[in-house]
Amino acid sequence: MSLWVDKHRPRELAKLDYHKEQAEHLRNLSQQGDFPHLMFYGPSGAGKKTRIMCLLRELYGSGVERLRNETMTFTTPSNRKVEVMTVSSNYHMEVNPSDAGIYDRVVVIDLIKQVAQTHQIDPHGQRDFKVIVLSEVDELTKDAQHALRRTMEKYVATCRIILSVNSTSRVIPAIRSRCLGIRVSAPSQDVIVGILQSTCKKEGLNIPIELAHRIGEKSERNLRRAILMLEAAKVQQYPFTSNQEIVDLDWQVFLKETANQIILEQTPAKLEKIRDRLYELLAQGVPPDMIFKGLVENLVKNCDMSLKAKTLEFATLYEHRMQNGSKHIFHLEAFVAHFMNIYKRFISESLMMDEF
Repeated sequence: MSLWVDKHRPRELAKLDYHKEQAEHLRNLSQQGDFPHLMFYGPSGAGKKTRIMCLLRELYGSGVERLRNETMTFTTPSNRKVEVMTVSSNYHMEVNPSDAGIYDRVVVIDLIKQVAQTHQIDPHGQRDFKVIVLSEVDELTKDAQHALRRTMEKYVATCRIILSVNSTSRVIPAIRSRCLGIRVSAPSQDVIVGILQSTCKKEGLNIPIELAHRIGEKSERNLRRAILMLEAAKVQQYPFTSNQEIVDLDWQVFLKETANQIILEQTPAKLEKIRDRLYELLAQGVPPDMIFKGLVENLVKNCDMSLKAKTLEFATLYEHRMQNGSKHIFHLEAFVAHFMNIYKRFISESLMMDEF
């Protein structure tokens, strides 16, 4: 049994629920003789992956939906083995090179080389090139991005690259200039409400319009999150009511508990436990920027205005360092340690003032 977010995902460009003019442009692009490298960019949950899969189906037909999961092994210059999970069909391959950490450059070079040098199993495929879909390219190191630029040029005759990024500001200009950029903006709240209603209709459910609006607002225009919240609400209580509680996602609850623990105790031992909780969030695939944002939002709720300003000041500093660095945990933990320091000092000063 699949989640609703996968079960009701559109599989053809003609069936997309929003950005329909863009879908028509993509269909026209797929029918052209020449097909460029593409870069889909936009916020998480906006529908980049859905559009990429619809485009691949338009290019190759239903064969791209016959997927297989494989673990590919790459050897670094120091003879270290790096394993990366891939999803592929006879016509394309999807991979997230940033999973390899600091060895992402090796993955980028070897993966594209392997795909470009092998021919399609199906000789009657619609295209004479394969497609490689690279996710989270903005998380790649600069070395890997420069290697990707060179590899894109070298194997352009036999493969095309489709990049999926959240922010183009962290992609080097050399890659951006070699791709056709396609911006996938987050759907409006009204669009999300309409999709939630149609999802319920497909499932044979009735949803009050007030509840759909509350889910759409709480999802922060993230369609994937909205549909997950809807399914969680169905599991929690059905028939739906207009004022029923909308449960947070597990990682959001975990993050809120982490922030509460930081407020309750500021010691080296507690900092070590907080680091383990942050590692757990990262290991579960929660993006580091979302962890940082959620942590700051929950911490400032317990601060007065002066401490809130200091917290936001240091949050911007460490978030900027995290974006430029490669080990996210270092900067998350540094921010937590700094917050513990200023919060404990603030509490001590407040107690001293009360004594006087």
